Amino acid sequence: MKKVFIAATKQNDGKTTVSLGLISNLNNHFKSIGFIKPIGQRYLEEEGFKVDEDSILIEEVFGIKCGLKDMNPIAVERGFTEKYIINPNGKKLTAQIKSAFKHVSKNNDFVVIEGTGHAGVGSVFDLSNASVAKLLKAKVIIISSGGIGRPVDEIMLNKALFDKLGVKVLGVIINKVLPEKAPKIEKLLKKRLSQLKVDVLGVLPYRPFLSYPNMSRISEELDFKFFSGKENAHAVVKKIVIGAMHSHDAVSYIEDGSLVITPGDRGDMILTVLSCHYVQTKREIKISGLILTGGIMPNKRIQELLKKSGIPVLISQKDTYGVASLVHDLVVKIRPDDKEKIAMVHDMFKENIDIDKIIGGI
Repeated sequence: MKKVFIAATKQNDGKTTVSLGLISNLNNHFKSIGFIKPIGQRYLEEEGFKVDEDSILIEEVFGIKCGLKDMNPIAVERGFTEKYIINPNGKKLTAQIKSAFKHVSKNNDFVVIEGTGHAGVGSVFDLSNASVAKLLKAKVIIISSGGIGRPVDEIMLNKALFDKLGVKVLGVIINKVLPEKAPKIEKLLKKRLSQLKVDVLGVLPYRPFLSYPNMSRISEELDFKFFSGKENAHAVVKKIVIGAMHSHDAVSYIEDGSLVITPGDRGDMILTVLSCHYVQTKREIKISGLILTGGIMPNKRIQELLKKSGIPVLISQKDTYGVASLVHDLVVKIRPDDKEKIAMVHDMFKENIDIDKIIGGI
């Protein structure tokens, strides 16, 4: 049974993207594939258990039936770290991971193990990514974001901890590289990392679409309530426009897929949004959403127009700047219903990652 541990130089470097892409492309090479995320930090309640959302994603997308609790044996909930420091129970946690991995790996030809954060994450409760990889006797793929100097520095820093614990680093994948810079970056990174005895397994291009949220996700993550248009909540947000300008100036900024954030008493701005949505010029514009801030509602006539438009409208008690900051900082994770994103990840991986090298190196 083959296995690989997916690590990263920091959070949100693309471990889930790589796990998705790897499993979807390994299906052509192995009859049965298992998945485990030993330690999860972003969890949901499923089947009475706290389960990391990545495990739920993999289970639903690929139909992997390893048991959700085994796919994520440890969920780091609020207060977990503090409780551990006061009353360390490392042997119990280690036993949980080993038991879960035994169940997940049973009858599978290949197991993808997804870490969390950089190599040292989890050290506070004696289960760093490096120590978990050692525990499960798995070789590691390190993910790093695009660039030249910073990725090399971060990769070598993380590799040092894996090396210290005797864990083999199979290679690295550089993620989120601007397409126009990819040839140059790949050439330089391969040269420098080969000098440092680290293999580059591939370079994944930056695809903004993968980080676009939809209105349903914004509502769910930020706890903003729908006023109307919930039936179109799947609309993807490609651009954020702050409606704090003159309404006639806003027309130049509003594009297809825009989310407009404006105070609820800016009737002029709301009518401009409706006009852009309805009146098509040379460029087609469909408004992805509208967030009315300050807990203020427009007059009843405008409310009726918003309901008829079908535009997803959310209400927030927060001020416009606060809402814009929250939306901007939102971490967008791929969900099972993101079919287009999942297909994009599969193709990206197939076109840019050396699958044979990964299989052969394990």
